[in-house]
Amino acid sequence: MQKSFSLIQTVAISGVFSAVSCWYGFMFGRESARKDLGGLIEELRRGSPDSDSPPPS
Repeated sequence: MQKSFSLIQTVAISGVFSAVSCWYGFMFGRESARKDLGGLIEELRRGSPDSDSPPPS
């Protein structure tokens, strides 16, 4: 016996797969950006003395 999916089932499965893929891609990108910007954030928190910009008033 051969089992086949209807068009609605196929569209629903592909939609779920797409949503899960987008979610994981978003979370991976967010974590990657957090790691990349971690050094910059720490530098700004310390207030690096070699910065050329004047302090905010």
